[in-house]
Amino acid sequence: MKNIYIVGYHQSPFGKLYDTTPEAMLRDAAMGLLEKLDAPPDLVDTVGLSGCCTPLLNDQLLLSGLLAQAPGFGCKMMDTAENACSSGGQAILNVIYRLLAGVADIGMAVGIEKMRDERGKMDGKRIGRVLGYASHPEQRPGKLFVFPHIFAEIMDLYMKEHGVTEEDLAHVPVTFYANANQNPMAQMHGHRLGLEDVLTIEGINRYIAPPLPLKTYECSQVSDGYAAIMLSTEAGLRKLSVPPERVVRVAGFGQRTDPLNVATRPDTLRPRGAFQAVRDATDMAGVTTQQISLAEVHDCFGIMGAMSAEILGKAAYGQGARYFVEGRARLDGDCPLNTSGGLIGKGHPIGATGIAMPGWCYQQIVGDVPPALQVKSIHHAATFNIGGPICASVVFVLRGAD
Repeated sequence: MKNIYIVGYHQSPFGKLYDTTPEAMLRDAAMGLLEKLDAPPDLVDTVGLSGCCTPLLNDQLLLSGLLAQAPGFGCKMMDTAENACSSGGQAILNVIYRLLAGVADIGMAVGIEKMRDERGKMDGKRIGRVLGYASHPEQRPGKLFVFPHIFAEIMDLYMKEHGVTEEDLAHVPVTFYANANQNPMAQMHGHRLGLEDVLTIEGINRYIAPPLPLKTYECSQVSDGYAAIMLSTEAGLRKLSVPPERVVRVAGFGQRTDPLNVATRPDTLRPRGAFQAVRDATDMAGVTTQQISLAEVHDCFGIMGAMSAEILGKAAYGQGARYFVEGRARLDGDCPLNTSGGLIGKGHPIGATGIAMPGWCYQQIVGDVPPALQVKSIHHAATFNIGGPICASVVFVLRGAD
């Protein structure tokens, strides 16, 4: 296959964008990225979009038509991906497929989500109901907040299967909050979190679906935000004035889907599609998981931080929580995970998340992150983005361009 490159990234702060609109977010994401690259819109051949919740939270479909109203974006090849929380990753894949097919040389992926109102407030019950639509209908009855409940069940199963404690798993959000505190774009920037905070039930921290073990501080944020990433073939590079040191190669990618109904799976803690997506991406890149120096993973809940370490091959089966307890996921660890702060610390604007993951890894490789978060000697970086209850998995492996 021809080589595909990332040549630029742009995002908003994640958290509260107040009275902005989906149309303004799409425009600002796309035009902000072009401004960083000092490139005109007519160089962009195709765009992949994601905004998973916009039909149900913002009464808006056809995001491509909204972006087409931005200067220079009319009459372009565009589509919108829907794969729940992996919609952003899928949007990137859709652009890559068109680049590989030879119908485009330069493509952009843009993801947005507007989950809070103009005052920055959220309707938790409505958001919970909307996100619950990405679960199997048979798993919804009796669950006020469907997704936290399902992942609380997965957390409970994991703890019983592997002899893991709540304190062990509390190291996951503590690790990610520490990174978010160094990231000015993170929703939880400036918020400190210790083990005792996660383990103490008081104030906003409570059990989400008692008697199951998941707590508030182990959940991802409800966030507004947008992200945009630019991709190119070698022919596209010749059209762009991007210095070689700011070009990162997409060395491998994988996308697989597990059955939606977690209750009927024999392998809840070993989701076959997720593991296969990692194998596909690393095989394409010609590397082993041990050569991954940095990863951004889909910690929609703390349990997924632990499981992601196993799915990426950084920890043995059942040892994902131990990976965090021993500090191996920290900035100075074996393979730092979610140096951005992740979904728990940085924030989780659904449609933007799968774009922000490779976007942050791109920034790590080219040296655009805050110095306190910079990982040295990056061999390869990986991202693991999921949609639904570990259902639709998208994986990328990145490396500096040769």
